[in-house]
Amino acid sequence: MDKKQKQRGSFSGGLGYILAVAGSAVGLGNIWRFPYLAAKYGGGMFLLVYLVLVATFGYTLIVSETALGRMTGKSPVGAFSSFGKGKLLRAGGWVNAIVPMLIVPYYSVIGGWVAKYLFEYLRGSTQALAEDAYFTTFLSSPASMEIWFLVFAAATVLVITGGVKDGVERVSKMMMPVLVVLAVIVAAYSVTRPGAMAGVKYFFIPNFENFSLMTVVAAMGQMFYSLSIAMGVLYTYGSYIKKDVDIEKSTTQIEIFDTAIAVLAGLMIIPAVFAFSGGDPAKLNAGPSLMFITLPKVFASMGLGTPAGVLFFLLVLFAALTSSISLMETSVSTLEDQFGWSRRRGCAVMTAEIVVLGSLSVLGFNLLDFVKLFGMSVLDFFDFLTNSVMMPIGALATCLLIVRVIGVKAIEQEVEISSKFSRKKLYGVFVRYLAPACVVIIFLSAIANVLGLISM
Repeated sequence: MDKKQKQRGSFSGGLGYILAVAGSAVGLGNIWRFPYLAAKYGGGMFLLVYLVLVATFGYTLIVSETALGRMTGKSPVGAFSSFGKGKLLRAGGWVNAIVPMLIVPYYSVIGGWVAKYLFEYLRGSTQALAEDAYFTTFLSSPASMEIWFLVFAAATVLVITGGVKDGVERVSKMMMPVLVVLAVIVAAYSVTRPGAMAGVKYFFIPNFENFSLMTVVAAMGQMFYSLSIAMGVLYTYGSYIKKDVDIEKSTTQIEIFDTAIAVLAGLMIIPAVFAFSGGDPAKLNAGPSLMFITLPKVFASMGLGTPAGVLFFLLVLFAALTSSISLMETSVSTLEDQFGWSRRRGCAVMTAEIVVLGSLSVLGFNLLDFVKLFGMSVLDFFDFLTNSVMMPIGALATCLLIVRVIGVKAIEQEVEISSKFSRKKLYGVFVRYLAPACVVIIFLSAIANVLGLISM
């Protein structure tokens, strides 16, 4: 092991790693994307399919990326390059590495929206936030959007400059327990609203009449998005853990933590909107309209709307920050590994990239709203490019690296250094056959959706 490798940052132990990865996984995808998809694709049926996929497909890719990171002690590009100098190998690593670099700018824009709403709830602007035009007026103001985007980005950069143990791990250990407590409080408030139990039943009780192929495709896409797969995060965080950290046990704990937050998010949002709308699932619209238009109306209609809004958006802000931190940490780690840069220089370059690309996403809603990429705004295009194109390709590259280059046996041996690997047979079947098939289905479904061949 060379001097540079010895000086690489690391987590203090298994708990720090678990909370950091959980923080990465628990983000906006859990809080607003999961409830919307669950409502749209069958409630309890979607939840059942999602749980099965997390325990199989998700488990396989988490173990794979973490083991490769720990085995090589490097972030994605270095991990792939450790097994050969071929251009295809390096390309697979770079796909995984570039994804977080492209996500964190537009993610910080959305994080800025969350910070803005939290600020307004703290000011007591509950009724104003519930007005139909409030969110669209905010989006049409480039100065206001830019300020809040930069506030959120600055918070992320501040943590990353602290390093792995003193920055990422310390913040994760503080934020994740608070996030769980806030989620329980808001969920408890939501399910006790008049009429909310209809939403609870819809969310938890599977109705097989609601099952369809799109239920499976949507659940696969959400699981992919939610668990930080193919974002380079698990490679990077895996490279920070010691050989005595039980990879399988840690993976199981991450699965449970991430799924629990997703379920709590469903309990926060679905029952509340059911109560507000009189049982109309159509009110659970996608994306910004759910979190920034529908939910403020729900809070405004409740007796304790202001404290509910404060708690909810504080929770979402913590979730967004922990994910943003992991994305930037992965990006900085890649720059350090590949170019020999210091952490400070890597942070400076990533900060500049975030400001430039994030500002483009901001302007895509107002001054540059005439710019459309395949019919999408700048932010939506980056979201589509990373989540629907690059992440499936990155995950497929990981599977091919393991099966075709280094061998499944090598991953099994790495995991068994510190784990019993009780799901080894399941892992072998999925990494060889089913995980690549699932990734291809996600990729083709997303492309078909953009081309208008199917509706998701």
